[in-house]
Amino acid sequence: MSDYLDKLTTFICNSKFGDFPGEVVERAREVVADSLAVIAAGAQEEEVKNMTARMVPIGGREEATVIGTVRRTEAAKAALINGTAGTFLELDEGNQFGRGHPGIHVIPAALAVSEERSFSGRDFLTALVLGYEIGTRIGIACKLRMSMHPHGTWGTVGAAVAVAKLMGYDKAKMREIINVSSSLGLATSRKTMLEGGTVRNVYAGVSNYMGILAHDLIESGFTGEADGLKTVYGSVVSETFNTEVMVEDLGTRYEIARNYFKRHACCRYNHGTLDALGEIVAKKALTPEDVDRVDVETYSLAAQLCDQNPQNMLAGKFSIPFAVATTIVHGSTGVESFRPQVIHDPAVKDLAHRVFVTEDPKLTAMMPKFRPSRVKVKLRDGSSLEAEAITNKGDTEDPYSGEELRAKYFDLARLTWKREVAEAIHAEVMKLESLADLKGLTGNLRKVD
Repeated sequence: MSDYLDKLTTFICNSKFGDFPGEVVERAREVVADSLAVIAAGAQEEEVKNMTARMVPIGGREEATVIGTVRRTEAAKAALINGTAGTFLELDEGNQFGRGHPGIHVIPAALAVSEERSFSGRDFLTALVLGYEIGTRIGIACKLRMSMHPHGTWGTVGAAVAVAKLMGYDKAKMREIINVSSSLGLATSRKTMLEGGTVRNVYAGVSNYMGILAHDLIESGFTGEADGLKTVYGSVVSETFNTEVMVEDLGTRYEIARNYFKRHACCRYNHGTLDALGEIVAKKALTPEDVDRVDVETYSLAAQLCDQNPQNMLAGKFSIPFAVATTIVHGSTGVESFRPQVIHDPAVKDLAHRVFVTEDPKLTAMMPKFRPSRVKVKLRDGSSLEAEAITNKGDTEDPYSGEELRAKYFDLARLTWKREVAEAIHAEVMKLESLADLKGLTGNLRKVD
């Protein structure tokens, strides 16, 4: 029996809502509000609407809400669709230390089960904080292969832990679901996102589905190996798994309080570049005609986002040349600047071919704490403009204010809900721990035409 697993399961099973510091609870509420708006907006994308229509016939089981739609379905299916919708716009929160997006891997599963079984807001928040904690710690403890995409991997364990906490598992069952769920992650490909393969958007949804499935498997008598985490994350998808990291400062350092939020509607690896570009355009307005070329020096993972000719919306979100070009052309890094029709905008395409991305090893060495980028814009009049971003806006070191997060929420919420509904949802989330039954929140999450 692994000692670190014993400490981990003891912590999960013994943790109560009252144990969490106030800043952890506050951040958890912010993560929920942000995620609900992101999911609802993503649910309006054509692929997600088609997926929902195919998978959720009217008149079926109505256990949990498919957010941003008129439909309800069984909890696992709702978790799958909501998790998928939440990654579609590339605006879901994340954790730089875990190198992934824990919230969208945990919230849909925990929310669907909480709604199905009428758990309280306090129960839901407790499960979220703990599922987020364990998933992120796996991401910190291992180093996924560079060819892998982190979505759909350790988030599965996070979702399973959240569900198990809601279900009141004891230490033995908690260990078992961790071991079972460690074998239910996906073999994801980083190349999929770079090429714009939208199957990538399903990865987080599958993690949520698998988190609920893991509970059903445990209740059915299925078992895992003795230490699935060490095997899968120490020799299968990664060569390194530090068990000490899994329990370091457990109960005093909460990973959800070290998260980041996103306002640029694209891959976070673009964000340092866009923050630096924002400094430049704040001093001097630019048009595509002004620009001779743009040179971007950044860290290794971001340097991979160098495609000057992306072919669809997802590929555009994973392209620094496109992100820079559409920002200059449209004056925004929001959702509308990354719509499918913008991909083929001649002005954007032309400018993207004048944006060049290279790696600076010194910037790579600053990871994972920082995600730096250096931008130099050479103008056709012979002058140059330069800026550098070390800390991405929205990171723990430079967080968005509560008002900025609220503004993002309403920017996205308006795509789905009337203002009064969006305000009611936000108000409920900000007092989640006082809700006796989470149905008081989820009843508002449907889209009413």
